[in-house]
Amino acid sequence: MQVLSEDIKDMLEADSSLGLIFPTNLFIGREPAKPDETVTIFDGYGFPANISLDNESIYEYPSFQIRVRATRYDDGMELAKKIVDSFQVRANETWNGTLYMFVRATSNPTLLDWDENGNCRIIINFNTQRR
Repeated sequence: MQVLSEDIKDMLEADSSLGLIFPTNLFIGREPAKPDETVTIFDGYGFPANISLDNESIYEYPSFQIRVRATRYDDGMELAKKIVDSFQVRANETWNGTLYMFVRATSNPTLLDWDENGNCRIIINFNTQRR
């Protein structure tokens, strides 16, 4: 299976309403200093894998966090909400050969902090189930 953040990147890029393009304003693992308006995906801790009764289907429960950085708080919160909505409608989709049973937000968009340039940073946590 591919690294979770790579699949999440592809899901976000596929939703044209979000306007996210890797690596222009969409990033993995490291938030660059510029541009000011970014979305960054961070792989999370997740939960232990579960092997099914047939000993062949391995279900994974990885988690990830998305950080939205924006110059305006209301714009950042709006984009964060759109990202949550984009994932909430996903079920039983295959991305890069991996079946995702669900991608679910486990938190509402929450203000993390303000960076050194006065941009707000908003985080959202997600859990997934895949095999």
